[in-house]
Amino acid sequence: MKKIKVSSYCVLGLLPLFASCSHEQKEEKMNILWLFCEDISPWMPAYGDSTVQTPNIDFLAQNGVLFSNCYATASVSSASRSAIITGAMQTTTGMHNHRSGRTDKVINKLPANVQVLPQIFKRNGYYTYNAGKDDFNWQYDWNDYWSGPYTQNKFYGKEGKGSWNDRKEGQSFFGVMELYGGKNHGKVDEPVDINKIKVPPYYPDVPFMRKQLATHYNQIKLTDEEVGHVLQQMKKDGVYRNTMIIFLSDNGYLTLRDKQFLYDGGIHMPFIVSCPGNPQLLKKFGIEKGSVRSDMISLLDVTATTLAMAGIDRPKYMESKDIFAPDYHRDFIVAARDRCDFTIDRIRAIRTKDFKYIRNFMTDRPLLQPQYRDKKKSYKEFMKIWKNGVKFEDSWLSDKRPAEELYSLKDDPYETHNLAESPEYQDQLFKMRAILNKWIIDTDDKGQYPESEEALSVVYERWGDRCVNPEYDTIKDKFKHNNHQTK
Repeated sequence: MKKIKVSSYCVLGLLPLFASCSHEQKEEKMNILWLFCEDISPWMPAYGDSTVQTPNIDFLAQNGVLFSNCYATASVSSASRSAIITGAMQTTTGMHNHRSGRTDKVINKLPANVQVLPQIFKRNGYYTYNAGKDDFNWQYDWNDYWSGPYTQNKFYGKEGKGSWNDRKEGQSFFGVMELYGGKNHGKVDEPVDINKIKVPPYYPDVPFMRKQLATHYNQIKLTDEEVGHVLQQMKKDGVYRNTMIIFLSDNGYLTLRDKQFLYDGGIHMPFIVSCPGNPQLLKKFGIEKGSVRSDMISLLDVTATTLAMAGIDRPKYMESKDIFAPDYHRDFIVAARDRCDFTIDRIRAIRTKDFKYIRNFMTDRPLLQPQYRDKKKSYKEFMKIWKNGVKFEDSWLSDKRPAEELYSLKDDPYETHNLAESPEYQDQLFKMRAILNKWIIDTDDKGQYPESEEALSVVYERWGDRCVNPEYDTIKDKFKHNNHQTK
């Protein structure tokens, strides 16, 4: 494992924030805190991108271990979060369709043998709390999972208001604090200069695109400030010394080819395990302070790792693995995209260290079919540029998409040159195809089964005429018939 280089700028900037506090000397059982970002990509100095400075995130990395090759199981929030909180692929539990289980009309239920992570921690005496969104694809009783109040949000379910300060004295906690990440709308003191932005080749290098990418860098700066505020509060409340911090995100930034799709822009995640208040805890788990691990991990593995840190056995149903186990290894990562809001699709990806294989099961529709972003100003501007003939390095905006995609990640890190039809890569294509086919069978990938008419009816009730996929045709006819009878 290699060491993270610590700049004098970062160290000096953090000295006031992390001065020692005398009231923290009391020993207590370890706590675990997830700092869970939303829609954020690893465009940070710790990941080799110094467009903006992130001293607080750097500080976490310098006092823990950073994983440079961590990939989400889905590129949209509810599917990704549903996998993480259960420790099982969303396609295994049937929770793969985005924003399901939001009404009483169709009740999505987890398999009977599945208990989510906070339930397991509760059973083991921990105080569990959530501060912010949860966004799971099933209905549940808040009090079964978390302590503390919540509010209901029509888009992502329940929004928690919990705090570590509400636990009993001496009780350890497992907490999830949601950071706004790519949805941060605050202002930064020194916005990123759009002229310094490097535009990926799959986007047009035009001012509006530079502005959109600069926005995300500004959001990363704001996220770093959020991290700093949390660390300050931890010190103030006396939980800094004995809390293991896990910094992660659910999916990539909301730009059109990234979020919701299975290129690395949508699934490559920041992931740091840190304990700046107590280096001895790092040693306990074999973590070398300031180290970087470059082996491939699935974001799914945060679940089993969190349990292992607490000394809790992993349930048998979990596909998650402890990343600090001596025998930890993954030959490949699996990611899936299914229905997103009203847009019905099915895409699967297999990622190895050197190659990415993508299977598009619905080639009858374009990759960028009608979706929730259609009405956004950035989307309209983007499509205007495309229709005016601005050249992109690949054809992901065309009306047709291939059944298979294969990318050599060393030669083509932006995944713009599809090698699926290249004669010299047919052996690799066959190998990756076989891995996916076996995985679908072994896990009984639920994406291979169409959603029920009842479930799609709920989607149609919510989104109406924006549901243009042919799967809605029968439902539309029934709605028209019922409305006619009512009149």
